[in-house]
Amino acid sequence: MDLTVGLAITGSFCTHDKITDMVSRLVESGMKVIPIFSENVQRMDTRFGKAADFMEKICKITGEDGIYTIAEAEPIGPKGNLDVLVLAPCTGNTLAKLTAGITDTPVLMAAKAHLRNEKPLVIAISTNDALGMNFKNIGTLMNVKNIYFVPFGQDNYEKKHSSMIAHMEQLPETIMEALEGRQLQPVVQSPFA
Repeated sequence: MDLTVGLAITGSFCTHDKITDMVSRLVESGMKVIPIFSENVQRMDTRFGKAADFMEKICKITGEDGIYTIAEAEPIGPKGNLDVLVLAPCTGNTLAKLTAGITDTPVLMAAKAHLRNEKPLVIAISTNDALGMNFKNIGTLMNVKNIYFVPFGQDNYEKKHSSMIAHMEQLPETIMEALEGRQLQPVVQSPFA
């Protein structure tokens, strides 16, 4: 598949293993994947692993150096070199800033730069407040031209009532639908087991 995909990764660290698996699948299908790392991903060592190890693994899988700064992300607009940009995982913080038009991270600059080219932006949410403070932001972005969502569901409805995450295994299909101008349906799916 001759596609160039920007993959903008934010700090929902608990989903980074799923992202790593999805990056491998995208690359194996023939897509060129260019990673874009938020500052938190670049700097925060967490109980889920070390930042440097994660970035090294992603860059090794993709064979790309990655984008780390706002200045490096800005040329995505004028170059128009991405067929699709994926925000995965997209935290509630990034979701809220995108909705408000804030561009203060490499990920948000990549999104702004890419959207100017009227090409698809795919969002794979991972946020503890999807059914809380970010519910309105999800609704707003669902109505923005060229923005598509990976189908999502509650990940732990008994203990985290407002938390939802994307069904990452549906990312490739979501990308293909978005490239045709369609939202993969249903968007809201059953909770995770």
